[in-house]
Amino acid sequence: MLRKDELKAAKPTADAEEIERFNRLADEWWKPDGAFKVVHAFNDARIGYLSQQLPAFSGRCPLRDKPLAGLKLLDAGCGAGLVSEPMARLGADVTGIDASERNVMVARQHADRAGLAIDYRHALPEDLASEDGGYDIVLSLEVVEHVADVKAFLDAIGRLVKPGGTLVIGTLNRTLQSYLKAILGAEYVLRWLPRGTHDWRKFVAPGELDGHLTPLGFRTVDCRGVALSPLTFRWSINADTSVNYMQIHQRAR
Repeated sequence: MLRKDELKAAKPTADAEEIERFNRLADEWWKPDGAFKVVHAFNDARIGYLSQQLPAFSGRCPLRDKPLAGLKLLDAGCGAGLVSEPMARLGADVTGIDASERNVMVARQHADRAGLAIDYRHALPEDLASEDGGYDIVLSLEVVEHVADVKAFLDAIGRLVKPGGTLVIGTLNRTLQSYLKAILGAEYVLRWLPRGTHDWRKFVAPGELDGHLTPLGFRTVDCRGVALSPLTFRWSINADTSVNYMQIHQRAR
């Protein structure tokens, strides 16, 4: 594990080309028929799952009003706030950080219009080293496949989870199915996402996440796939982790 001085001296975990790509697309995030239209439907499935699991792993009843009230939550790689806003509505004290300054500007504007108090910052996880162990929940969804250094990124966000807290990673598995569906299908055939959104070589298998996080004191408590049904054409949470998946990890006390 990197010491704080090593973390500060290390090269940024952000990939400059990825930042520029998302800067260009920032205004598309909240458009129902924009470049990220498919992401909204995909996000609905993720939020449904997280709204049940996060309270449960935090010792709360998911059915209560604002089940995450009193918990500090970090959305690392928040984009324009598609996950941060639902988490705030569940009662969490939300901080959202992103490497794209334009994304953060769009997120702030949208949250202000929605009347949500979310602390958005243009920052990388390593910039929050002074807040080590400061968050009950850290989310990083569809981010790890875009960073410059996976190990350094996971080390940085792992440090921010308090002992006994929860870390959720959502990403893409590096399989033949993910290449066919997430890149050839979604970007080139169906054009659901802008071409070049993903690089298959940067996809991360569930076992690789475990390999990075276990030495940091985390254990995997759940792993689920997020898949599109060819019959109903709807996204759902299931056991198929061959393309998109979410892993929930808990840090030792």
